[in-house]
Amino acid sequence: MKSEPNRREKIDRIVVSAAQMKAIEEMVFEAGMPVAALMEKVAGAIARRICTLYPSPMQVGILVGPGHNGGDALVVARELHFRGYGVVVYRPLSKSKSLTQHHAQYVESLGIELSDRPDKLFSCDLIVDGLFGFGLTRSLKGEIAQTIDRIASSSIRVVSIDLPSGLHTDTGKVLGTAIRATRTLCLGLWKRAFLQDLALEYLGEVELIDFDLPLKEIEAVLGKSPHLQRLTPDMARAALPLPRPSRTHKYDRGHLLLVCGSRRYSGAAILAGLGARASGVGMLSIAVPESLKLMLSDRLPEALIIGCRETETGAIERLSGEIDVDRYDAIACGPGLTKDGVRAVEAVWGAPCPILLDADGLNILVQLGTFLPKEAPLLLAGESGLRGAQTVFTPHPGEFRRLFPDLVEHLEDVPTAARGAAQQSGAIVVLKGARTAIAHPDGTVWLNAQSTPALARGGTGDVLTGLAGGLMAQGAKQTDSIAPKVCAAVWWHAQAGILAAQERSEL
Repeated sequence: MKSEPNRREKIDRIVVSAAQMKAIEEMVFEAGMPVAALMEKVAGAIARRICTLYPSPMQVGILVGPGHNGGDALVVARELHFRGYGVVVYRPLSKSKSLTQHHAQYVESLGIELSDRPDKLFSCDLIVDGLFGFGLTRSLKGEIAQTIDRIASSSIRVVSIDLPSGLHTDTGKVLGTAIRATRTLCLGLWKRAFLQDLALEYLGEVELIDFDLPLKEIEAVLGKSPHLQRLTPDMARAALPLPRPSRTHKYDRGHLLLVCGSRRYSGAAILAGLGARASGVGMLSIAVPESLKLMLSDRLPEALIIGCRETETGAIERLSGEIDVDRYDAIACGPGLTKDGVRAVEAVWGAPCPILLDADGLNILVQLGTFLPKEAPLLLAGESGLRGAQTVFTPHPGEFRRLFPDLVEHLEDVPTAARGAAQQSGAIVVLKGARTAIAHPDGTVWLNAQSTPALARGGTGDVLTGLAGGLMAQGAKQTDSIAPKVCAAVWWHAQAGILAAQERSEL
């Protein structure tokens, strides 16, 4: 029996919008927490973390905005001053919230220089960015924008409080210009921007500063199972079929059918097969064009390689007669198939088990007109759908555009795009990218927070298809959701890429 996640693990999973974060904070204040007390607690934690990361002696420039993010920055300035740091404050806007103004007054009384000119920032060893926190919606212009651009062109390290100033909290979009942080200390709960591809080059190293927001208030706003979550290592590991029981058998560990490969893309079949092997699936069958059978048997001797009649172009013309799609626990189809593998996809589509479609498996759906967006959405799973079992799509952005043309405008907001596709299609949608999103038809979206650009190369998606298919086949009853298995595959695949990139850099 799996234990309930502890508070810290729950907090680490949650991702909020600007509006949700505001609502949670307002509930905390209404419950009696003084704003000033919370600011002291938060800013004190930030100051301690900065002292650990960047020990004194050091000259620190503090960017102060008009809101409570600026108030946090002023408390940080005060605490660093008390700890022996040299501190200068750049405060471009004189009008501030009352609490922020009081902190500015006290900081100035300590002999810390406050200026509306940024010049002295550029002789500092470190800059702390407290200009704007979550909720910024307007583009930055004028002297503030020019200062941010000057900082970006310098080599000075920057720590941003909550979010780099200039980023939209929800989409990660740059509002005119934005701070390029060396490190960002996200406050309380992860904001959506931290899981958006658009924001990645501005965030630097990221970490969460937990200041003990009560779960009661968080759940009052988000519910007990938030619809947007970070995929954490604990969540992913819990879905892996480990450890195996002492008494087990290969037929207890699932049977996966891979349908993949063509004369032109033989490597895709090999890579998908290797990914499936790594999953630990008990039985692996691979359907490939007849001309690839010996090659696959040589690379994957433990798999049952089934040669299929092929077209003149070297694609699978139809599945072999020895393949009964009713026999398998899961089927993964598409890598290297080419668009000539139409009949193979049609056969897989009719299988009663969970299926995963990738690459040309998805392109063939578009080609057949099987998937009808918006005007007549096709429910792929459930009693009213054409398929009675769960379905997984794993598109990259190009395939997504072809499958869901009416959702293309949302692609810059990955969670929104993935959620719309899953709800429209009834499938679990894995929208691949720098921050891959896994969306369930019920509206839940999991975002993989860790990955590596080393995975941006041909063939890595084929490995993911095999790995996910293998996990789907293991121990997943048809009535159970396979979403945790898919999430585990995405996480495992990314972690393998991170490890491989690290090992390569050490050679």
